[in-house]
Amino acid sequence: MTDAVIDYAAVFQALPGMVALLTPELVYADANEAYLLSAGRTREQVMGRYLFDVFPDNPDDPAASGVRNLGASLRRVVATGERDAMALQRYDVHCEERPGEWEERYWSPVNVPLFGPDGRVVLVVHRVEEVTQLIKARDASDSSTTRVLEAELYTRARELQEVNERLRLAHAREREVALALQKAMLPDPADVGHHRAAVRYRPAVGTLNVCGDWYDLIDLPGDRMGVAVGDVVGHGLHAAGVMGLLRSALSAASRVADGPAEALDVLGLYARSVDGAESTTAVEISIDWDSHTLAYSSAGHPPPALAHADGGVEFLDRATDPPLGARPDHASRPQAATAFDEGDTLVLYTDGLIERRDEDIDTGLARLAGSLARHRGAGPEDLADVLLLDLLPPRGATDDTALVIVRL
Repeated sequence: MTDAVIDYAAVFQALPGMVALLTPELVYADANEAYLLSAGRTREQVMGRYLFDVFPDNPDDPAASGVRNLGASLRRVVATGERDAMALQRYDVHCEERPGEWEERYWSPVNVPLFGPDGRVVLVVHRVEEVTQLIKARDASDSSTTRVLEAELYTRARELQEVNERLRLAHAREREVALALQKAMLPDPADVGHHRAAVRYRPAVGTLNVCGDWYDLIDLPGDRMGVAVGDVVGHGLHAAGVMGLLRSALSAASRVADGPAEALDVLGLYARSVDGAESTTAVEISIDWDSHTLAYSSAGHPPPALAHADGGVEFLDRATDPPLGARPDHASRPQAATAFDEGDTLVLYTDGLIERRDEDIDTGLARLAGSLARHRGAGPEDLADVLLLDLLPPRGATDDTALVIVRL
């Protein structure tokens, strides 16, 4: 049996449950026999047609919401790439044998994405369980209590779906505002000196966990530049606000501190007074082109990478301390230094670039080192794009990603 060739088309048609395949435009690509039988349609009546042309709302029911609710669920699956289970729906079906008549029907739908090689949603699996007979049988029961409970259950299910939809809209608006706020607060690398730098920010896909990551590039006296990245634990507008406070504080401290370690010391003390700043990670590097030296310090952040022109990659991990606020008592942070050659490339990033839930962090670091070695001749802008392409999952990361690249 292990060597048998499985005819998946035949399996699809033989499935006992109702299943249809829809394109991202909600056009029927296929439907199994159980779906067609229960829906009262032939294959010719559905194939290649828009879902809601085949099954419109009952025009005689002013409260009909099937098209709106199902359409919102399917479009959400296409947009987010996430499964969506719907509450119990009343969705009447037009009777083809008796024109003008609509049958009262109840359904429990689940919509699931199917992805193509590029990570995009290419089909939506629309699985439906019809519960009309169950609802009607219970409505016909002699028990008035049962009828009341069933009516209340249906009402609560509709209310729950409406509440969930309002929450999604509110969260989407918060995400939009938070991203706009973050964009306004993050600097343009063109404003810092004459050296070549590139920055990127990619928000997480299909989640509200955005706007805690930041980067900064700071002009320092002499031919020097400060570069920093950080990651605030938190969500949405609150995380964006905390991020703005910490970025500004570190930028100010870096201009007067005697090196990155002292700047992070000051930031750590300030973070104790900021609600939501606990466990923030950050790393700062001072680049001195006169001495060809990098001085750096890290507060629990993934190590920056120094990509040498010959293809070697060095991770700057000799001055790592716990995140901000992780120690009960203040202690001075460590600082280390390393030399660089002209043509080397410095890469700072947040954990969204390298970390995966099912991997050890060393796997992500090795993936980063390999990509840097392969593309060592690329300029900062091209390298930033290729790193995101190489390292982020095809469907997008589940965590924000900030990236800074400086050609030394």
